[in-house]
Amino acid sequence: MDPKLVTNNETFWEQSFWDFKGKVDYVDEWFLMKTPVPLMFLSITYLLFILKLGPKVMKLRQPFELRRIIIIYNFFQVAYSCFILFRGSRLILYNGLLGSSCLMDKEDSRWNLSTSIYYYFFAKVTELMDTIFFVLRKNYRQVTFLHIYHHSSMMWCSWIALKYEPSYSVIFLGTINSFVHIIMYIYYALSAFPDLNKYLWWKKYITLIQILQFMCIILHAAVNYVYSGCPPSYTLLAAILLNASLFVYLFAEFYVNSYFNKNKHNSKSKKFVTNGSVNEKSN
Repeated sequence: MDPKLVTNNETFWEQSFWDFKGKVDYVDEWFLMKTPVPLMFLSITYLLFILKLGPKVMKLRQPFELRRIIIIYNFFQVAYSCFILFRGSRLILYNGLLGSSCLMDKEDSRWNLSTSIYYYFFAKVTELMDTIFFVLRKNYRQVTFLHIYHHSSMMWCSWIALKYEPSYSVIFLGTINSFVHIIMYIYYALSAFPDLNKYLWWKKYITLIQILQFMCIILHAAVNYVYSGCPPSYTLLAAILLNASLFVYLFAEFYVNSYFNKNKHNSKSKKFVTNGSVNEKSN
C-alpha cells in the first residue's frame, strides 16, 4: 500500500483492517499472520477444550502426571523468555526506553522490530499449553477467568500490534513481561520436583512482581505517548492502558483472595478448633 494514499483523516487501520493487509508486507507471510482465521480457530479450540471437552473427557479418568513433559516445557519457556529478553534488552539499549524514532525507516531496523514482536507473539501461542496441562492434570481451580483472559488477550493483542502497528512502543512491554516469565517458569519447573517444594516459599512474590510489571507498563505507555519520538496510536495506547489496568486489578484481587483472605480464614479456623478443644475438655 502506498503511504501517500493515507490522509490525515484516514488511518492505516481504516484502509487495511478488513482486507487483512498488514503494515509490513513480509509479516503477512509468516506463520499465523496472513489472516486472523487460523488464530480464531486456535482460540475457539482452546476455549472449547479447557471449558467443555477437556473436563468432560477427564471426568472418568485419573489425572495425567505429565511430570517429565511439564519439566521440559517449563525449561523451554525459561529459555525462550531469555531469548526474547535478550532481543528486547538489546533494542532498548541501542534506542532507549522511549525511542527517538519508529525504527520503521530502515529495512534492518524494521526487520529487527518486526521479528522481535513476532517472537513474543509466538511465545503467547505456546503458553496456551499452561491451561491444557491444568485440565489434563485436573487442576481446575487454576483455570480461572484471570488465567484464561490473560492468555487469550495477550496472544490477540500481540498479533494485532504486529499486524497493524509494529511499534517500538510495545518493546518495553514484551521485554519486562519476558523477564517476569523467566521467574514464573523457573518456579513452575522447580515445583515439579517434590523435594524442592519446601524451598518455594516465594510463590506469592511472583504475583506481586506481575502487578508491578503492569504498573510499569502503564507508566511507560503514558510517558511514551507524551515524550517519545514515535508515540503509539490512540488505539494502541488505549489497548495497553486498559488491558494493563485490568490486569493490575485482577492480579491484585487474586493476591488478596489467595493470601490475605486465606490467612484470615486459616486464623479463624485455628481459633474455632482451639475453642472447640477447650470446651470439650471443660465438659
